[in-house]
Amino acid sequence: MAESSKSFFTYKGLPLVRKDKTIYFGNMYDDYVVMIEILGTKKVAGLDVANKLRIRKMATDLTVPPKDQIVKKAEKESLYEALDIACAWLKV
Repeated sequence: MAESSKSFFTYKGLPLVRKDKTIYFGNMYDDYVVMIEILGTKKVAGLDVANKLRIRKMATDLTVPPKDQIVKKAEKESLYEALDIACAWLKV
């Protein structure tokens, strides 16, 4: 019986996981990950494209109180812009 190996889609070397309208970017074993929420979409050539996104840099340490886990916030109008700022936040 062959083993199935599961791997995450990556962007610029970091895992990118989507669940409904929430995207998590980064490695959960690192100190921080970025959560991207899709707040709005528009139709482009018959496809739904995100046009309003909320970005949050969050600590992965579960001992930190939930309200203190979020260290940075922003809103962007495209997924490219959101991922661009998320990359910058995680590299620093």
